[in-house]
Parts: sequence; C-alpha cells; structure tokens
Amino acid sequence: MFFEKKRVTTMILAGSLAVSLAACGGEGKEAGPNSNASKSAGSAASSAKSNYPEKPMSLFVPAGAGGGLDVMARTMAKVLPAAKLVEQTMTVENKPGGGQITGTTEFAMKDAGNNYKLMITSTPFVLNYVKKEGAATVSFRDVTPLARMQVDFEGIAVKADSKYKDLKSFVDDLKANPSKVTIVGGGAPGTLDYLNSILVADKSGVDITKIKYVAYDGGGEAMTALLGGNGDAMTSDLSSFAEYIKAGKVRVLGIGAPEKIKGEFSGIPTYKDQGLDLVVANWRGVFGPKNMADAAKKYWEEKLKALSDSKEWNDELAKIGLQNGYMNSADFIKSMEAEESSYSATLKKLGLGK
Repeated sequence: MFFEKKRVTTMILAGSLAVSLAACGGEGKEAGPNSNASKSAGSAASSAKSNYPEKPMSLFVPAGAGGGLDVMARTMAKVLPAAKLVEQTMTVENKPGGGQITGTTEFAMKDAGNNYKLMITSTPFVLNYVKKEGAATVSFRDVTPLARMQVDFEGIAVKADSKYKDLKSFVDDLKANPSKVTIVGGGAPGTLDYLNSILVADKSGVDITKIKYVAYDGGGEAMTALLGGNGDAMTSDLSSFAEYIKAGKVRVLGIGAPEKIKGEFSGIPTYKDQGLDLVVANWRGVFGPKNMADAAKKYWEEKLKALSDSKEWNDELAKIGLQNGYMNSADFIKSMEAEESSYSATLKKLGLGK
C-alpha cells in the first residue's frame, strides 16, 4: 500500500493483504464490619441506592463540540429532564483527541467507579482497538455498556447523473478493473467510511488489495470531490448524504441497514436487498464506567430504554436524520463483539490490523 499526497487528499491503493458506589475508609486502614466507617459506608450505599442520582450527572464526549457525539449528548441532556425521566441536571464534557482514543482511554482509566459520569461514544471505539497504527489500549470490555441509542447506516453514493443506477452495476465495474474506479471518503484507511467501501467490495468478490480509495479531510470535502467529478462514488453515512439527496445531487446505491429504514429515505435499497449479506453502521451508545454500581447500572438501563421509547427523543432523531438504534446492554455487547471480529479480519487482510 502506498500513499500519494495531493493537498488535503491521500491516494491509497489498498496494497498488501499487507462502581460499587464508592465508600472509602481511612487510607491504609481496614474497616471492620462493626466499625464506624463500615456503618457509614453501608448507610451511604443504602441511601444512594434508593435516591440515586443525588447530584448532577456528567455526559463525557471523547470528541469536540458540534459533532455527532456532542449533538447526541446535548440532546440527551435536554430530553431526559424534559421527558421527566431524570430530575438532576446533566452537563456535557468534551475531550477530543486521537479519533476518540484520548477520551475513551481517560474515561476507562480514570473514572472507574464514578457513577455520576457516562460516556457517549460510537463505532470508532471498536475500530480503534483492532487497528494496527495508533491503536487504543482500552475497549468496550474496560467500561460498562448500557445501551445503543442511535444508528447511522453507511452507504455508497454517486452523482445523480452517474452511469451507476444500482449497486450491481457499480460492483461489476469494480470486479472488472478495481483500480479504474475511484472511491472517495472523508476518513483515512482504517476508518469506518473506508471500511464500508472495502466490505462491500470484499463481499462482492472484488480484489480489495486493488481498490482505489482517495481520503479527504472530512465528508464535506469528499462530497465536493464527488460532485466535481474527482470520484466515481463516495462512501459515508446516510446523514452525510441527506441534504444532497433532497437537493437531487446524489443517488445512494445502497446502505448497510439490516432492513429498509423508515421515514423519507425508505426508498433507498439496502445492501441485503441487492444480495450482499452485510450491515455497516455507525452507532452511538452510552457507557458507564468500569466497576459501575449495580443500582446505577440498572437505573440507567431503565432510563435509556424509556428515553428510546419517548416521543421527544424520536422527534429529535427525525430532525437530524438518524435512526433509533436502541439495543439493551446484552445485545449491544454481542453486536460489538461481532463487529470487532469482522473489522479485525478485514483490517488484517489489508495489513492494517493488529
């Protein structure tokens, strides 16, 4: 695999298959079952169990303000009290850096047992752990998954006047000569946008080591390249395509949803509709800290389920073009385990996995 830099673009020919609730006694002293410290701790734990949360909550976002994770956190902070699901105020704390690695690592390592902080993160939390370069040292196993709340399905789009009318015609050209078809995206090799195009090609029997992928600095620049004729197709999520679909500028050949989505984009075919058994989604979920108290975990699992069912939440999702992707904790963990296995195998084929 080699890189050819062109201003903000990078050309890649995918080459080689190459909290129980904290109650602390004095430091260094043991609190016996009848000690004042033990009694105090027991009383505090009992009170916390029945009255939790007793103080404001912090929603921790491992990304900057204004992005998808930040929007989700601030929407939660607004809707939970508005829907009368939570009485305490909720604040949002941003910690950008390293494509979520800086923030997720800090939360996992420094906030164990802190029942008053929840983390909002997304698919890169899984990807960052299995990639070779700049890999994360923590995964979803080092925190407490509570619920998946949103999902934004990945897709392949072309200009409205493109010769490609469906996924099959696009894939047929890829099979015939993959290096002659330019795919653009707003993420570097190893990111979800990149992997979406690779997974579609791989499932279609295309030699993924010969895929011609051009990475731009964000989805906006990738879309400019597509509309300017500097790419044959673009890989991104549906919310990134939405305004261009409405404007009649792009056609989405397929999305990685398990079934037809609801709403104004219900007419877009899925990969499965077109013979590819493939689901590719950028989810956003809520995680508690490692060693989260059972009472706190149960509380938030119940509140997040109620939030996902609320009219207020679903109205907000509709405004920003996202799908309600709710999964409970157990199903969420199983889904992340499956994603980790799939993404790891694909990255290894490309020499990008650890």
